[in-house]
Formats: sequence, structure tokens, C-alpha cells
Amino acid sequence: MEKNWNEPQVDLPNATLILVLGIIAIAGCCCTYGIIGIVCGIIALVLAKTSVSLYAADPQKYTESSYKNINTGKICAWVGLIPSILYLLLMIFLIATLGFAALTDPHVIYDYFGV
Repeated sequence: MEKNWNEPQVDLPNATLILVLGIIAIAGCCCTYGIIGIVCGIIALVLAKTSVSLYAADPQKYTESSYKNINTGKICAWVGLIPSILYLLLMIFLIATLGFAALTDPHVIYDYFGV
């Protein structure tokens, strides 16, 4: 497809939002039992999928910097999503085995593991 030099390139929709949500997913992996990281990571990945499909349909229409922002946001979303899921699973395991007392009193965990 030939590029039309008269038409200016525009940013992909939600490119900055995807990057910001990916960064929040990294920061949110250790807050609120990983729930913020999971929510922001999933939203960023869903938005990135639609934006990447728009870019694949007509790459000359969009700027390359916005596409790079989307790729960076996807990487940040995955980096924040994986530890968030692991942290949430750890909290579920601790609550299921030791009860809610394990979240407030670390000595319960020490006694359980014999430390």
C-alpha cells in the first residue's frame, strides 16, 4: 500500500493509556493483594490487542512511536500481571491453610513452617 504524504499520521487510540496501565500493573502487584495489578494488566492487554489490530490493518496511518508505546505497555502489563497473580494465589493459600490470622500476625506463619 502506498503512503499518502498529504495525510498526517495520527497516534494509535489508547497508546498512552495502555502504557500507563502497564506501569500501574507493575506498581500494583504488591498492593491490595495483587488485585490492582491484575485488573490494570488485563485492561492494558485487551486495549493493546485492539490497537495492534488497527495498526496491522493500516500501518501508514499511525505513528511508529505510538505503536512502540503499545508494545512497551504490553510488556509492562505482563510483567505486572504475573507477580500479581502469584501474590494473589499466595494470599489465597495462606487464608485457606492458616485463616485470616496469618494476614495480621506473622507468628502464625512462623509457627506453621517451624521457623
